[in-house]
Amino acid sequence: MDRRDFFALKKRTPKTAQPASIAAPRNIDSGLNTYTGAWTTAEVAHLLKRTMFGAKKADVDYFRGMSMEQAVDTLLNVYATAPLPPLKNYDDSSFPSGNPDLTVAAGTTWVNTPTDESVVQPKRTGSWKSWWMGLMINQQRTIQEKMVLFWHNHFSTETNEYNHGVLGYRHNAMLREHALGNFKTLVRIVTIDGAMLRYLNGYLNTYTAPDENYGRELQELFTLGKENNPNYTEDDVYQAARVLTGWRIKWTDDTVYFDDTKHDKNSKTFSSFYGGTVVSGRTGATAGDAELDDLLTMIFSKQTEVSEFIVGKLYRWFCYYTIDAATQTNVIKPLAQLFRNSNWEIKPVLAALFKSEHFFDPLNQGCLIKSPVDMAVGLMREFNVVFPDSADYVNAYNMWEYTRNQASNVQQNIGDPPSVSGWPAYYQLPQYHEMWINTDTLPRRNMFTDQMITTGYTRNSKTIQIDPIAFVKTLSNPADPNVLINESLDILYRVPISDNSRTIIKKQILLSSQEQDYYWSNAWNAMIANPGDMTAYQTVYTRLQSLFKYFMNLAEYQLS
Repeated sequence: MDRRDFFALKKRTPKTAQPASIAAPRNIDSGLNTYTGAWTTAEVAHLLKRTMFGAKKADVDYFRGMSMEQAVDTLLNVYATAPLPPLKNYDDSSFPSGNPDLTVAAGTTWVNTPTDESVVQPKRTGSWKSWWMGLMINQQRTIQEKMVLFWHNHFSTETNEYNHGVLGYRHNAMLREHALGNFKTLVRIVTIDGAMLRYLNGYLNTYTAPDENYGRELQELFTLGKENNPNYTEDDVYQAARVLTGWRIKWTDDTVYFDDTKHDKNSKTFSSFYGGTVVSGRTGATAGDAELDDLLTMIFSKQTEVSEFIVGKLYRWFCYYTIDAATQTNVIKPLAQLFRNSNWEIKPVLAALFKSEHFFDPLNQGCLIKSPVDMAVGLMREFNVVFPDSADYVNAYNMWEYTRNQASNVQQNIGDPPSVSGWPAYYQLPQYHEMWINTDTLPRRNMFTDQMITTGYTRNSKTIQIDPIAFVKTLSNPADPNVLINESLDILYRVPISDNSRTIIKKQILLSSQEQDYYWSNAWNAMIANPGDMTAYQTVYTRLQSLFKYFMNLAEYQLS
């Protein structure tokens, strides 16, 4: 990235658009050979900030006790047990009598009680969105939550379009279950998922009026990409729409079914791009499944196109947002070959990438701008912000909602990407992730971090707030201001600041403009020795509050 432009927040000079797969060279020639370099806090933090949301010190310490390969394997070993579903945290006093939601007790889950009542849906949507944010904040030491968000961006849907809380929850649970599984299987499941059928009008697709929305996005956005030459044709979109006719949603219970009477039973012939493949028309209850399988077999026969497109998206999400010729040759193509050889399994591809010398190349560290979700969730996790216990579900959901809203305020509203293409920062040339930062979003990010380190957020007499003293107590020697600053920056920053800058920060903030380190050490030790002395406590608290507020207001804090 052009860090000089970023730090200055200057408007970039427009550039000539590069093909999506090839960009200006970055002078990185490393490939997929196994990384054998240093395994220090810097490398562990790099791995965790890319695969999780933030790098908590406890997590860094945990993974430092492993080898690099063991750490990657652990991160990719996601838990098979699904999390408990979202709860009814909302008031139903305004719901009309007879509404099924009235039978759901407060504090129990609503996901098994479908309803077509429109008045319920916004509250249920808010419930599962906050629940999802809670899962990110309380994530276990795996890549699962990052992958769920990746697939949510890839198979983009918008709650305000499908407008059914149960469909939204089921879609999220489906992405969660298959996050590190087989890609071809996931595409099939997504194709007949209720939220997707509603979002891209698949539930209206009939032989008398084939709807091309999903047939187009299946090829352009979900499997092949649009940069291939040659590529699928407009008629291929139409033929795919014909294949997918007949899938319907039963709104009384939000289940998906196939209606043979709405299906196009004639054969469908595709273009020379697909070798003139003919999907034979079928009849009966199994016709939809059979033709869908044929369609996906045909699409996935374009192995190079599919594999390189998906690997490229994974690379941009986890490594860097542009792909130059050297990276295409040394990383994308061999990973794509591995993807094909693994019969479309996701985990081997990620393992090879995360264990590679390319992933740990210094030029690939500290070069991504944090997404809004990464920024908001990472702050909560890295500073160990204490949330209400999940048993106090009303207040826990309130605080998860607040965190979710902070990400939404700076352009990443989970559950509602702006379009079927996902968030522009993951696909829009030439800026990609640099789009997250502008003269509106950076001040908003700073307002959020300022609030969390000063007053915090209070609702229902419950407050979430950064406790700088509790955070510093996790460091190895908080009484030494040099150790305190260095170890804090090891967690919070992914790009170094100069020794001179550290010295100036130490003097002006921790030493209260004095020269000797003991001005901080004495203050810290006095607080520890006299825990009931509020004056000693406030002296330390105020200096640490100023320190972390300053750190989070610097541009370096926005990099991952």
